[in-house]
Amino acid sequence: MTGALSAIFWGLLILSVLVFIHEGGHFLAARAFGKRVTEFFLGMPSRAQISWQNPNFGTRFGVTPLLLGGYTRICGMEGNPDELLADCLAIVMQEGTVEAAEVARRLQVDEDRAYAMLATLSDWASVQPVYDAERGEQEGQAEWPSQFSTVRRDAQLLTIYDSEHDFAGDGVLEAGSPQPFAGSASEFLAQERSRTYLGASFPQRIVMLLAGPLVNILFSMLLIVFSLSVVGVDVVVDTNVLGDVTQGSFAEAAGLGPGDALVAINGVETPDFTAIREQLDVVLPAGEDFEISYERDGKTSTAIVDLDGPTEMFGVVCGTERMHLGPVEAVSYSVEYARQVLAFAASILNPAQIKNTLDASSSVVGISRMASEAAASGFATLMMLAASVSMSLGFMNLLPIPPLDGGKIVIEVIQLALGRDLSTRVQTAISYIGLAFFMLIFVYVLRQDILRILAG
Repeated sequence: MTGALSAIFWGLLILSVLVFIHEGGHFLAARAFGKRVTEFFLGMPSRAQISWQNPNFGTRFGVTPLLLGGYTRICGMEGNPDELLADCLAIVMQEGTVEAAEVARRLQVDEDRAYAMLATLSDWASVQPVYDAERGEQEGQAEWPSQFSTVRRDAQLLTIYDSEHDFAGDGVLEAGSPQPFAGSASEFLAQERSRTYLGASFPQRIVMLLAGPLVNILFSMLLIVFSLSVVGVDVVVDTNVLGDVTQGSFAEAAGLGPGDALVAINGVETPDFTAIREQLDVVLPAGEDFEISYERDGKTSTAIVDLDGPTEMFGVVCGTERMHLGPVEAVSYSVEYARQVLAFAASILNPAQIKNTLDASSSVVGISRMASEAAASGFATLMMLAASVSMSLGFMNLLPIPPLDGGKIVIEVIQLALGRDLSTRVQTAISYIGLAFFMLIFVYVLRQDILRILAG
């Protein structure tokens, strides 16, 4: 039970932090281009949350108890295009607060289409849903409420999510109030769209999509460089001084301990650990008692190892020393490691290699188990595992398979080549195919991890 709780804790901690960092890349890129970002959370969406809204650009930062990752909501990445969207927005701006049914009546469409348009505008942070407790509505419910309203805007009709807003001056328009605008409905919609992902240029969209994976990769490389150059790494030293002795082993029974120098086995000198290993390969399979000589605090002692028969395990571990790489060497190592992870991730696209790749992969269960073991081994080991997972997360997200970031980039390239946006139905179908592919991969890798755990 303790081992399982430790695995859950360290697994959730590492994965949540790394996904949070990934989403942070998307967030920073979106804000750099002046796009509206309504939420940035550690943890998956939940009604139970602790949050704070930034007064400068409106993003609500927070944490939820569902620590299974993180998320950021960039306006304009959801919703459906509709030729009546401008008219729908104009109705809400005119009325202040309006029933979805009334929007449907005035636009002469069915309520489902009206709700779809209002949901799109809500995703843009151009309007907001109104939850009426008297009607049994509450924020977080599965369905949209019956009413929608305007959002709070300044005299220039900028929202809190727009960096240039000025709510300290005159002319502030409160949420739910009518908000007349200059120009045509289509012109006002274009202004609102320009502040979302949809209004970004092709290069800006690509940067926003790439930012998450690239931040993961960069973070991993920084961890590796810091670990190798500052924290250091333990390397094996080929000496006869023992690094450790296994508890309950023949070595411990013979009186050996960490720091002892094993100088001879059955009269054969053992000046280094290679010689120790070679001599043990001779005496252990024979299953007969043998003599050892060891040195402790400058004093040499002998002992008889009493074997019960042939064995493969004596119980001595070679010594290690902490080594610190130079910055250039550490960076070179991180670049080479990135190259190897990229090749590994890309191999999943090769039908001839996909099985071997999946057999060598780990699911959330496997990563959690490794995280627990790494934490028990020390900070340096945990740091290197986090670097490995972050690097894998970054490159896996670059694979050209929807709904991964790489798949979204492919869709953006296709749309650029066609000169028009793919329909929502086509994009959804492509995403479902990609999602089904990764569900199969997840189930396969999860099965492999469970079998490894059961096998010990």
